[in-house]
Amino acid sequence: MPRQETTETNQDRPLRLERRNSGQEDLSERPAAAGERPLQGVRAFFFAALVVGSFSFPSLAPPAQAAAVRTLTLEESLAIAMDQNRDIQKARAYGELVVGRYLEERAAALPSLSLNASAGWARDDSQSALMGGIDATRTSGADLRLTQTLFSWGKIGAAIRGAKEGLKTADDQLRLFQQAAARDTTVAFYDTLLAKELRALALSNLQQKERHQREAGKKLSAGIATDYDLLAAQVAVDNARPELIRSENRIRTAKERLRLVLALNGGEIEVAGSLGSVPVSLPPFEESLATARRMRPELSELRHRVGIYQELVQIAAAENKPQLDLKGGAGWHQLEAAGRSWDGPAWDIGLYLSFPFFDGFRTRGKVQQAKSDLRTRELEQAQQLDTVSLEVRNAGFGVQEAAEIVKALTGTVQQAERLLAMAEQGYQLGVKIRLEVEDAEANLVQAKSNLAQARHDYLVSMVNLAWATGMLGEQQVD
Repeated sequence: MPRQETTETNQDRPLRLERRNSGQEDLSERPAAAGERPLQGVRAFFFAALVVGSFSFPSLAPPAQAAAVRTLTLEESLAIAMDQNRDIQKARAYGELVVGRYLEERAAALPSLSLNASAGWARDDSQSALMGGIDATRTSGADLRLTQTLFSWGKIGAAIRGAKEGLKTADDQLRLFQQAAARDTTVAFYDTLLAKELRALALSNLQQKERHQREAGKKLSAGIATDYDLLAAQVAVDNARPELIRSENRIRTAKERLRLVLALNGGEIEVAGSLGSVPVSLPPFEESLATARRMRPELSELRHRVGIYQELVQIAAAENKPQLDLKGGAGWHQLEAAGRSWDGPAWDIGLYLSFPFFDGFRTRGKVQQAKSDLRTRELEQAQQLDTVSLEVRNAGFGVQEAAEIVKALTGTVQQAERLLAMAEQGYQLGVKIRLEVEDAEANLVQAKSNLAQARHDYLVSMVNLAWATGMLGEQQVD
């Protein structure tokens, strides 16, 4: 009976080699037909093979040069995210918008200058008798006008202070998106490392079962095993392949998530690192919560937004209050009439007071709306404080849970490896059955998978704790 490993080796050969080695006649051993010249037949064969191969077997052509693979460490990934992440770029664009609004509000406190020029012609025959026969005039001039608000009941100052608070919210949003990018990048990086470790375990498990299949074939050839043993080994091999396929797809999926966070277009990426870590002691909850209240960009942004709405209340209240403006101008005017021309300098200056003391209670309505918005922002701030407190507590619980699982599984892998070695040795000596070996293999794969998952979860939980306390990625903040 032929050995099964030979069949397995043939199945693993590349498809193009199977096509080349099967279904083709060896013409070199075919006897020449009557009247056929052997040399010409060989030449004709090689010529035909060259022509057919050039059109029918493109896979035999030299492979194109593979695209370069970009290997990234965690530090390199974070640096790329800080530079290319889309959310961070949007936050920087929002910062430019806020700067523009600040300049707009500050402009109300600065003088307004404008240059005006005019030229006009007029004719009125009905006035010629009164004007000594002058019925047409032409006027022209140029003026530099100045407008400066001297007093606005605090409206301009409140607008400038509110715009300054808006500048701070732009910095808060930038920090928020930088921390979010650091979190997403780190988690995606660890997910890729975990997928690679699980793929290595799946490959090792498949290779182990293939080795058992070859041993079963040897024992069957030696007459110390049955067809059942060989078939069971083949089924075990087939059942191990899907997990390897799934693990390879998890790697591709994790890499694509990392590529999305980093905003990388094109090119193959690879990650370099490990899931190894040393558990550290956590600070008390009260200390972590105090850090979060001080460092979380969401809380800082809400504080600044409360400041903005406080200024909006003052702006609304000043709508029906007096305002004093300084207005003036200087220029050169010219008048032409009755064939004569007069020109000379001209200027004017004055103080202008406006006091809309009754506007139909419009100002009262605006003040009420502004106070309602302020109260809403204060409630949002208090709600966010409660949310942050819960996030910090849950993040601490997650770190403790992951650390305990890593500690519990640290010695399990060594025990499972020893158990598998004992089962394999007993199976080779005939004192263990195949089922015991398979159980030991399954326990080892499960132990290694659980340990890799636990290490991954611990690292991710530490990232979540740093995010919850507002300390993640602070070294990347501009």
